[in-house]
Amino acid sequence: MIYLDAHSTTQLDPSVFEAMKPYFIERYGNASHGVHRLNWEAEAAVEKARLQLAQLVGATEKEIIFTSGATESNHLALLGIANHLKSIGRTKILSIEIEHASLLGPLELLAERGFQVEWIKTGIDGVIDLEDLKSKLSAEVGLVSVAYANHEIGTVQSIRAISKLVHDAGALFHTDAVQALGKIRIDVNADGIDLMTFSAHKIYGPKGIGALFIRRKNPRVALEAIFFGGNQERGLRPGTPNTPAIVGFGEAASLANQRLDVETPKIRELRDLFWETLKQKLPCLIRNGPVTHNLPNNLNVSVVGVDGAALFGRLKNVAVSNASACLTGHQDYSQVLTVLGVQKALAKATMRFGLTRTNTREELLAAVDEIVSVVMELRRLEKEFAAQTGEELPTGDCLK
Repeated sequence: MIYLDAHSTTQLDPSVFEAMKPYFIERYGNASHGVHRLNWEAEAAVEKARLQLAQLVGATEKEIIFTSGATESNHLALLGIANHLKSIGRTKILSIEIEHASLLGPLELLAERGFQVEWIKTGIDGVIDLEDLKSKLSAEVGLVSVAYANHEIGTVQSIRAISKLVHDAGALFHTDAVQALGKIRIDVNADGIDLMTFSAHKIYGPKGIGALFIRRKNPRVALEAIFFGGNQERGLRPGTPNTPAIVGFGEAASLANQRLDVETPKIRELRDLFWETLKQKLPCLIRNGPVTHNLPNNLNVSVVGVDGAALFGRLKNVAVSNASACLTGHQDYSQVLTVLGVQKALAKATMRFGLTRTNTREELLAAVDEIVSVVMELRRLEKEFAAQTGEELPTGDCLK
């Protein structure tokens, strides 16, 4: 398979796997119970990983809390700050409707608990309307949560401009940086971030491990635990640490820190080649998301004139998705695109490409060939069906 689904997950880097291996069999101590050598070794490995992740984003190691993944981190960030916001009378939260489901879920829960959730306007490319944000900020707003980069159309927000407006209004700023981490440079201090969510398996690390950055000063963010019964992770995340996965996350973060400045332009160049070749060979494509302020590995394309289910069913050698993995089984189209005004039928026939550090020029050109072949065959069948039934092609003049 030619793997182009990095927004769903990435392959474990071999170096990450090698770093993790000893902590399954040889160094299997409990990192939260340091009373003998095996436990001390595990604890030291966890703290090293914490430092590695902190260094990637310009934080201190004490500001990093390990979780089971980005979903838990988003819940901890939003639900953990809720009582504090109530206590200071700031019970309004601002966000955008194209956030990931793991953020929309806790926002819905907070709305049921008496918080007022208000949506900031975005353009059709997913970029936040800063004037609308400014108009909605008030003394009632306690938290603004906006993803650093969108998980479907790759929109990278103007985080520093957003955080400045938020802080000027006396509120806190949270960002889900799952898709941005390891692909673009993040600096929690320069970016003005108070809370930030991460996941290891999007940066060639293991699944089942994530982290949350929690600012310790200017301002100090005080969260409450949402799980109880242990003092691990500063009392915010009780339970035995998953040492092998944490070690893997740390190694993946270290590799990203070393490679990012070289990999990012390379991947962007391959993505641009892929898009230019695809649109030259295949008419009637619609590119979704911004052309400039986007993730270097993202390409989101709607294919006019085909059935989405048939399209994905016929692709045999290209691994690509049409929407967030978290919505699989719930809906077969992009929630992000429909919120932005794309018709459901077209959203179903949308391919979300996510390039990885291992993709090659030859792979991408081969992927183009298969996609073109499948789409042209499906369009031919649509034309034949329209001719037999006398129906108008749903695409109008585009494919005539």
